[in-house]
Parts: sequence; C-alpha cells; structure tokens
Amino acid sequence: MMRIDAHHHLWQLGQFDYRWLDTEPHAPIRRDFLPADLRPLLDQAGIDGTVVVQTQHDLAENAWALALADAHPWIAGVVGWVDLRSAECEQQLLAARQHPKFVGVRHVVQDEPDDFILRPDVARGLATLERHRVPYDLLFYARQLKHAATVAAQFPDLPLVLDHLGKPDVRTGQWDDWAADLSRAAAFPNVYCKLSGLATEAHWDRWHAADLARYFEFAIEAFGPQRCMYGSDWPVCLLAGNYDAIHQACSLVVDRLSETEQAWIWGETAVRFYGLVNED
Repeated sequence: MMRIDAHHHLWQLGQFDYRWLDTEPHAPIRRDFLPADLRPLLDQAGIDGTVVVQTQHDLAENAWALALADAHPWIAGVVGWVDLRSAECEQQLLAARQHPKFVGVRHVVQDEPDDFILRPDVARGLATLERHRVPYDLLFYARQLKHAATVAAQFPDLPLVLDHLGKPDVRTGQWDDWAADLSRAAAFPNVYCKLSGLATEAHWDRWHAADLARYFEFAIEAFGPQRCMYGSDWPVCLLAGNYDAIHQACSLVVDRLSETEQAWIWGETAVRFYGLVNED
C-alpha cells in the first residue's frame, strides 16, 4: 500500500511572513524546513508521498510550494490558498489548478473570529470550491468545531477534511463538547478527518502516546477508516517530539486495525480525497 503523510508544512524564513514563529515557544522551529530536511524522516517511517499544506494567506506561496513539488516527485500534492472572500476567488482558483499537484485549499480559520467560516463572503468562496470539487481543509480550534456540521450541510458536494481532529485540548482532557461536535460533523459523508496535530495540543514536554490514543480511536470510530488519514504536522510537531514519536503515536492505534483499515488511514483515504498521483 502507498503510505502518505497527508499534512506537513515547508517554510523558508524571509520568503514570506512568518511572524507567528517569533514568539518564544516557537523558537525551536524558527528556521528553514525544506524537503531535504523531511525526506530522511519519511524514509525511516516508510512514507512514500506527502501533502504540503499552506501556512500563508499569500498566493505566491502556492507557486513556491508547487515548484518544490515539481523538484521533489514524492510531494504528491499541495493544499494552497485562495482568497475565499474575494470577487476574484474563482479566477485565483482556476489559475492555481493549472498545476496538477494543486489539490486543495485552506485558510487559517483558527486565527479568525469564531464565526468567520459562516460569513456570506466566505460562503461564496466555499461555493466556488464546491462548484469545482476542490477539497477544503478546515482548521478549527475546538470551540469553532461546531461550525463543521453547518458548513457540511450547506455545501454537501464540497469535500471537507478536519485538520488535527478539530484540535481538542488534550492538556486538559477536553472531551464532551469536542466529541459531540466531531460526531455531528462525522454524520456528513463529505467530511473527513486528519489524524494529526494532537501532540502539540498536549503538554509538549510530557505527553505520552496513550494521551492521544482515545482521541484517535474516537475519530476513527466516528468517521470510519475510509474517511481518516494520517498527517504528521511536521515541522510544527517538533515542538512536542520528533517525527518518529509522532508517527508511532498514531501507529499505536492504527496498527491494531485490519490490514484493509490500515491501508485506508495510512494512504488510500488521502489518495482518494485529494486525487493524488505519486510520481516517485
């Protein structure tokens, strides 16, 4: 089976606006992270291909990431950005889609007002994505997760994927509201879930794989393996552990499943959701 890391980032300081890295907690990842840094880690974990996810609200990052994908065939797809609020959203989307490895769109909604995703101008942008069947990554904090079901109902033909399981606060053991909102989202067949990003929602310096396991297990039960995909969230994950530790935390849960179910989570779901073609 093809194994895919469906969520990681790349950045080069000075290329774009990385002020979010200037805070002291982010000091360990305040440096360049490029394909040459990631490839040995993928080889060690047995990962065949990846999906790069945007960090910028800047169309220029699309071209930058796609050029890296051209140079590194194992980068199977790029989830980029278009301005959902702009009258030029469709024009921007069509331009980006000229490249076959442009496979989806994300906006960093977690940094916006909580009702951002429900705004009429944003809805027009989401309708454009739906019309062109371009997948959309939902990046929510847990308090915003309730909106996932609303968006899924409003745009039933728009493929949606929740980044980082909707970011439950693992540090405090947050559960009831998160689980209810995740279940409501999972009831819609156009919503998928990335098993990613949990370690940085836990105590960075003292989490254990068991702390994450019940969240992974609940998501897999809610969505089913055919709508779950693995993502490392590298290099952000390095704030809480190395690539192998993050990969193993997910493996602890996934590798207890049947071979068919494992194949979905480790790669097939991502391949089908994003329409990936691995050229490596």
